Amino acid sequence: QVQFAESGGGSVQPGGSLRLTCICTGFTFSGYSMKWYRQAPGKEREMVASIAVAGGETKYADSVAGRFTISRDNANYAVTLQMNQLKPEDTGVYFCNAGYWLETPVAAFASWGQGTQVTVSA
Repeated sequence: QVQFAESGGGSVQPGGSLRLTCICTGFTFSGYSMKWYRQAPGKEREMVASIAVAGGETKYADSVAGRFTISRDNANYAVTLQMNQLKPEDTGVYFCNAGYWLETPVAAFASWGQGTQVTVSA
């Protein structure tokens, strides 16, 4: 059974930092690219970062490039998202999922975790 457990969210002021972690179970983690998504209030879920199977290649949404860093630990089935210089528009619920390709936002699995809330406000 595929499961994703996201953690690390919280409330921060603009310019602050957070580190999100997602622990994955139920599939062969090292066989998939891994992705972070976010869903802002009233908006559709969007992919913000993606990392290739071996971790050597990454892709970011234009809105977070240069501020967010995705990484993975294949041994521990974990993917992290380091978020720096946070802005109010980064507010939303953050989710992780696997993918077949680095570039596309399509998630490999229909099941999603609960996500972790990130709130950026003064």
